[in-house]
Amino acid sequence: MKAIHITKSGGPEVLQLQKTPKPKPEKHQVLIKVKAAGINRSDISTRENMAAYGHGAIGTLIPGLEVSGEVVDVGMAVKDKEIGDKVCALISSGGYAEYVAVNSSHCLPIPEGISLIEAAAIPETVFTVWFNVFHQGQLKPGEKLLIHGGTSGIGTMGLQMAKALGSKVYSTVGSDKKMAFLNDLDLGMIINYKKQAFETVLKDEKIDVILDMVGGDYTQKNLDILNDKGRLININGMKSMDVQINLFTVLKKNLTLTGSLLKPQSDQVKTRIANAVQKNIWPLFSSKQIEPVVYKTFPLQEAPEAHRLMESSTHIGKILLTTD
Repeated sequence: MKAIHITKSGGPEVLQLQKTPKPKPEKHQVLIKVKAAGINRSDISTRENMAAYGHGAIGTLIPGLEVSGEVVDVGMAVKDKEIGDKVCALISSGGYAEYVAVNSSHCLPIPEGISLIEAAAIPETVFTVWFNVFHQGQLKPGEKLLIHGGTSGIGTMGLQMAKALGSKVYSTVGSDKKMAFLNDLDLGMIINYKKQAFETVLKDEKIDVILDMVGGDYTQKNLDILNDKGRLININGMKSMDVQINLFTVLKKNLTLTGSLLKPQSDQVKTRIANAVQKNIWPLFSSKQIEPVVYKTFPLQEAPEAHRLMESSTHIGKILLTTD
């Protein structure tokens, strides 16, 4: 088969299309003939520093954390999937390829009304939002959620999910174009952080949960605008991983400061997330209350260009690779 390999740590140019052996599913796995694969910021971190983020890989590594496609083989212990099933799946690596083997319990059926290509935009965003906002953050109907990076893949999906489940949503974006996009979807209050200070605009809103991928000096600002017993959840630190906070803010408002990385979670945790999102979120696709936002698709061999687009942060929603 053909697959995109990270040949060494570096820029997008280190992504190269190579022939590689087709994987064989282990007893609890299925083999998926990939239709499309999602691009994620984590893939860029892995590409830039394989030693830190490549699970100790020796030699090359196939990136990619989510795919959609058709099941073409099943392991001997698999009872819940059959050859011919159309699925989308969360994987730990290997998605930029024509075939990938994945635990059957991490595969979900394609939601009603979603195309096979569009479905590749779903797993990483929905799993991340569910685990962080609804499991760790315990967001309840009627509470207020702020997502920084509202037009990212995580942002567009998270805002839709929270609104559909009864929360009031807020977000920050970096351009008027992005603000207009979210306004067209009626996704709550949007702040262009290049024109307004979000901590000033939202100082009296008493936000209950904040999902932050920025870090740096956003951290104290987030704490300042949280409601009593509010929850700040960090999933990245694109501005800086090093932060300073006033601990008294946490103490006086009884705040929770937490975060997670989805990629290293155990198979058991990912299975529980899969079961929860199929029960709670999949019906929202069928009822058209939420939908994946796909910005652009690239052929598999153009993975370097897809990464350059991701790094530019000019996109809205998800960037995908297709194997056709």
